[in-house]
Amino acid sequence: MIAIITELQKNILIGKTFEQDSYFNPILDLNDNWIISEIEYYYCLGLWYLDELNSDLQFIHTLTLSEYFPKIIENPFV
Repeated sequence: MIAIITELQKNILIGKTFEQDSYFNPILDLNDNWIISEIEYYYCLGLWYLDELNSDLQFIHTLTLSEYFPKIIENPFV
């Protein structure tokens, strides 16, 4: 499962941590949607419930989970 985000939200997350040494890693899925992982989403959701989520990340609690469709990457070594 993943959470779909906008490109603007992706830009907000780049370089930010969601845990001490864990950085957000937004990627593009098969449909060219920016996404964050279920782990990133649930960690932030827990902080939101505890009222400890940074104000610039408040949008994360409004996201919903979706099925993950990975991009097909051809092997460049074949």
